[in-house]
Amino acid sequence: MAIDPRAPAAQPTGTAPPAPPQPRIGVPGIVFFIIAASAPLTVAAGGIPQSLGVTGVLGIPLLYLLIALLLAVFSAGYAAMSRHITGAGAFYAYAAHGIGRTAGVGAAFVALVSYNAMQVGIAGLFGATTADFLEARTGLDIPWWVLVLAAAAVVGALGYRRIDVGAKVLAVLIVIESGTVVVFDVAAFGHAPQGVSLTPLSWHAATDGALGVALCCIFAAFMGFESAALYGEECKDPRRTVGRATYTAVALIGLFYAVTAWAMISGAGNGRAVRYAAAHGPEMMFALGTVSLGPLFSDLAQLFLITSLLAALLSFHNAVARYVRSLGREGVLPHGLGALHPRYASPARGSLVQTAVTVAVTVLFALAGRDPVDDVFTWLTNLGALGVILLLLVTSVAVICYFARRAGSSTGEGLWQRLVAPALSAVALAVIFYLALTNFSVQLGVGPGNPLRWILPCLVLAAAVLGLAWACFLRVARPAAYAAIGTCATDDAP
Repeated sequence: MAIDPRAPAAQPTGTAPPAPPQPRIGVPGIVFFIIAASAPLTVAAGGIPQSLGVTGVLGIPLLYLLIALLLAVFSAGYAAMSRHITGAGAFYAYAAHGIGRTAGVGAAFVALVSYNAMQVGIAGLFGATTADFLEARTGLDIPWWVLVLAAAAVVGALGYRRIDVGAKVLAVLIVIESGTVVVFDVAAFGHAPQGVSLTPLSWHAATDGALGVALCCIFAAFMGFESAALYGEECKDPRRTVGRATYTAVALIGLFYAVTAWAMISGAGNGRAVRYAAAHGPEMMFALGTVSLGPLFSDLAQLFLITSLLAALLSFHNAVARYVRSLGREGVLPHGLGALHPRYASPARGSLVQTAVTVAVTVLFALAGRDPVDDVFTWLTNLGALGVILLLLVTSVAVICYFARRAGSSTGEGLWQRLVAPALSAVALAVIFYLALTNFSVQLGVGPGNPLRWILPCLVLAAAVLGLAWACFLRVARPAAYAAIGTCATDDAP
C-alpha cells in the first residue's frame, strides 16, 4: 500500500507534536542571514583577489553577474517550491517531496556535512585572522583554536536564542562590513591609475584564462543564498517571503561583488590587476585601500573582516541547527533534537549539536597541528561548496518532479517556474559541478596527484550514500519514521 507523503507524521507515545516557532522575521531579516553567509568583506578581501590571481581572468566582474543570473533562474523553481513546501528542511524537504523520501534523507546528510564543513572552515579563517590582528596590534600571541572556541561560544549563545536576536546582530554587522566595502569601491574608482575601463565587463575578458576555475571560485562567493527556505516557519509569510528574500539576496550579492571586483581591478589598473592580485593575495584590498584612503582604513577593514567572519559563522550555524531540528522531529535523527526551546521557540538542541561539532573538529585539527587557513579553511570550505552545488542540482530536479506529478491539478505556477527554469538551472549546475570536480586540486592549491584531490569529494559521496542507506533502513525497521519523512513541511498541493 502506498504511503501518502502528506499523511500526518507519527509521534512517539506520550510526546506532543512540537509547536512551530512564532513568525518573527520578514524579507529584510532573511536577507541579512543570506548576505552574512556569503560574507561580503571576506569575498572582497579574499575571494576576488584569489579569482584574479589564480585564474588570470580579468572579466571577473562580468562572471559575477552571469552567476547571479544563473542563480536567479534557479530561484524561479526554488521560490515556486517554497510557495507549496514550507518548513525548516529546505533541500531535505524539497528532495523528499519532489524525488522521494530516500532521496530526501540522502540530501539531508549531504547538507549536514556541507554546512558543517563551511561553518568549521570559516571558523578556522576567523581564528587565524583574529590571532594575526591581535598579535600585530597588541603583541598578544593567542592560539587560533582558542579564538575559535570563544567564537563558537558566542555564536552558539546567539543561535540558542530567538531568531530575531540573531537577525538584529547580523543587521549591524552587515551594515558595517558592506559600508566598508562601499567606501573602498568609491576610493578605488577615484584613484584608478589607468582610468575606469569597461574591459572587465567584456565577454573576451571573461573567457580569457582559466574559466572553469574562475566559475568555481565565483560560485563559492554565493554560498548561503539558498538558505532562505530554512527560515520558512519563522518568517511572517513563508509563501511570499522566501522567494522574495532569495531573489533580493541574489541580486544584491551579484551586483555588489561585480562592482567591487571592477573597483579592485580599476584601483590596481587593468594592465597589472592580475599580477597585483597574485602578488598580494588577501592583502590586495588592504594594500589598495592604504594607497587611496590611508593606513587607518586598512586597520579598520581588517577589524571588520573579523566581524564579517563572525556574521558568516552565525548564519551557517543557524542553517545547521534548523536542518538538525527538521530531521529530529521527523524521526530521521533522535526525536529529542526536534524539540523547540520552550521560551525562545528556537531549535536550541540543534544549535547545541552544531556548537559541539565545531568544537570537536577544531580540537582535532589543532591537535593534529594543521594550519587554520591552508588546511581548515581551504579544505572544508571547498568541501562544503562542492556539496551545496550538488544539492542545488538535486533541488532543480526535485522541482521538475514535484510539479510533473501535479500536472493535472492547478498549482498556480507557470511553465517557466515548473519546468523551463529548473531544467536550465539543472544543466548549468551539472556543468559547474563537473568543473568543480575536475578543478578541485586547483581550488585546494595542491598537485593533481595529491590524495586530497579525491578524498574530500568522496566525503560528499559518502554522506549521500550513508543517507540513502539510512533511509532504506528506516523503511524496513522503522516504517512509521520512514512515513514521516518530509511530512513536517507543509504541502498545500491539492
